[in-house]
Amino acid sequence: MPSISKKGFSMPESPIRKLVPYAEKAKKGGAKVIHLNIGQPDIKTPQIALDAVKNNTLSVLEYSRTEGSEVYREKLASYYLKNEINVSAQDIIVTTGGSEALSFTMGSIADTDDEIIIPEPFYANYNGFATAMGIKVVPVVSQIENNFALPLIDEFEKLITPKTKGILICNPGNPTGYLYTREEIKKLSAIAKKHDLYLIADEVYREFTYDGKEHYSILQEQGMEDHAIIVDSVSKRYSMCGARIGCLVSKNKEIIKTALKFAQARLSPPTYAQIASEAALETPQSYFDDVKTEYVSRRNLLISELQQIDGIKIGHPHGAFYCIAELPIKDSDHFAQWLLEEFRVNGETVMVAPAAGFYASEGLGKNQIRIAYVLDKESLKRAVYILKEALKVYKDQ
Repeated sequence: MPSISKKGFSMPESPIRKLVPYAEKAKKGGAKVIHLNIGQPDIKTPQIALDAVKNNTLSVLEYSRTEGSEVYREKLASYYLKNEINVSAQDIIVTTGGSEALSFTMGSIADTDDEIIIPEPFYANYNGFATAMGIKVVPVVSQIENNFALPLIDEFEKLITPKTKGILICNPGNPTGYLYTREEIKKLSAIAKKHDLYLIADEVYREFTYDGKEHYSILQEQGMEDHAIIVDSVSKRYSMCGARIGCLVSKNKEIIKTALKFAQARLSPPTYAQIASEAALETPQSYFDDVKTEYVSRRNLLISELQQIDGIKIGHPHGAFYCIAELPIKDSDHFAQWLLEEFRVNGETVMVAPAAGFYASEGLGKNQIRIAYVLDKESLKRAVYILKEALKVYKDQ
């Protein structure tokens, strides 16, 4: 039999999706599975986006432009301007989800064996994109004890080598819900300029900031035109995960020129999804106000319920819709599988995302899970109760 590539063997499994077969088996066995594992909001997609697809009059479903519809990119530029980010349509490439924007970015800035520094825990697929591109992820550890705040700048500078090409952050963060302050963005920007690095910010949760805190983009920072790259997506903002539309944004013309070559290789982003995404830009502010209110309410309930479990530590999120919980166990991978295979409360169980897959450092996150609070409050309350009961009887392996 022909061999599989070393790169293929090295590709990490998704900590979010690898337990799906166990969840499906549980459901076939009659169990109800409450999904805390995946960031799929139950919030309704704006009707204006759905109607734009339903009512379109296209007679031929043609390729779109490689960089995305010009009208859509112009409207995106207007959206960014409302958020104090001054870019033009020429600074934007529309991608097939934020995932493709991340892949294009990594391919554009780094060669095989080059390095990107990422505060961990981080979105698990950063590992996957880096592996696919032959890039080494260099983690800098943030701690649950200080709510996953930006590690000391000295810790970043210790890790910079001639192979370092950039620093990647998610703001607000997946999986922690951490929101970087203006001061922290300024510190990261100063490092990028001092060492001539790229600063990449995954800003797909920009709208979801809580407790009166602001989102400060790397492209709001003066002097970052050559260094800053934003990755963005409609998936979470408009509850349009299935649209698979994102974008790469940078004022660095060489980055845009280079990323465009990667985009040309995949031809173009999907036409119908761009139609929906363009229409979604007309979503009224009241939609986001209502969504934020709902997420804050869910977060508060989740944290309150989790705090009633003995021996648990919780990161307090100020953005996005995730939190990391540290459990009084040794191995959350085994615990998560055990929940699906063996544990039920009134015919129900929960599916969580083991957090080790959100770290690059071996051994970290083994006793942590990520919880997505994208379900209604009653489901969240039931889920935490099931977790509490499970921990009373679970035996570490």
